[in-house]
Amino acid sequence: MANEDLGRTLRRLRRLASLTQEDLAERSGVSVDVIRQLEQRRKHSARLPTLHALANGLGVELTTLLGDPPAVASTGENDGPRFVAVRRAIMPALWGPEPKPPGPDFSLAALREQIADGWTQYHAAEFDTVMKSLPDMISDARTVAASANGDDRGAGFAALGKALQLAGHVAVRMGKTDLALISLERAIDAAGRSSDPLLRPMIVNSVAWTYQRQGRLSDALSIALHAADDIRDSGHTDTADGLKVWGALTMSAATSAARSNDYDRASALMANAEKEAARVAKLPQGSDNRMVSVFSPSSVRIERVRLAVQYGHPEDALTLAKGMRLGKDVPPSWRTWLLLDVARAHTDLGDSAGAVKALESLRRVAPAWIQHHTLAVAIVRDLWALPNHPPGLRPLAEFLGVGD
Repeated sequence: MANEDLGRTLRRLRRLASLTQEDLAERSGVSVDVIRQLEQRRKHSARLPTLHALANGLGVELTTLLGDPPAVASTGENDGPRFVAVRRAIMPALWGPEPKPPGPDFSLAALREQIADGWTQYHAAEFDTVMKSLPDMISDARTVAASANGDDRGAGFAALGKALQLAGHVAVRMGKTDLALISLERAIDAAGRSSDPLLRPMIVNSVAWTYQRQGRLSDALSIALHAADDIRDSGHTDTADGLKVWGALTMSAATSAARSNDYDRASALMANAEKEAARVAKLPQGSDNRMVSVFSPSSVRIERVRLAVQYGHPEDALTLAKGMRLGKDVPPSWRTWLLLDVARAHTDLGDSAGAVKALESLRRVAPAWIQHHTLAVAIVRDLWALPNHPPGLRPLAEFLGVGD
């Protein structure tokens, strides 16, 4: 792999900070033994609360410790032309020309459909396809927002907000969290000028996710809870769309709490989310599911599996996952996370064959996603370090560039 593994990155960052292993243990609250095992590459992965603690002890963002996703090109000036075009679309030149009015063939409905398709492609890890279409989507949305009148103007700003939110998500996946926050802040501004009262809190949830990637867990928790309270206080949880946005924010808050080692608070938030998720199907349905937050009984169960794994309860995770039937509203990305967490739970329990089976399933259903997850690579590295390789491991290792 072009990327460093966790142990090498940890050792390099610790030395750059002029810290001994004992110093880092004191700063982070992580035992010297765990740090030593990681640096000596006897362990290739760790629970997310541990990773957050190590990043905080080093004074770096979590993404710096984890490195770029393995299927993403290097950063800086070597970014590919498609990502450069996305960056320019997010941040157009100062004092550039005013957007021209849309031509006679322009259709706002077609633009909304294109943005919805972009979200579907994102959830399928088709990032190159999304990046190819994003600049034109953002440009078209800016044009209609600047030149339309009345309802079309509000709808244009809604399209711009959703396109910039998508650009922010792609930027996170490319390891560019600062650019993601710029895009999301501009998306929030567009949402405030749109006709959709749920768009702003949806984008706030994306900001919370980006804060999590940066290790800003208290900030992520705070803004997610604040936005969720606003939705409930304004009465929007009486609609399916509003309840989905509230639920996604509540699950995001639970994730931040768990990664901060506040598992009791995370459990309470998830219990509340699970209770409310049962109401989604009973409420009047709203807009295109591709454009609204993911929240359902299935998504809540997937998140509970993830939190159980992250907090060191692999048996509970596998019990929750056993026999789970996922609804049609669960995107491929969420199915991917579930299989990854099942693989990690099996690894934590020493069941290498079960871990390989879950990863083989993931490779079949989402070959692009598995290459975009540092956790998948870490699990395979852990399995590869075993004296006896389970059947099926070598093809996975070769696919991810791990091994001999």
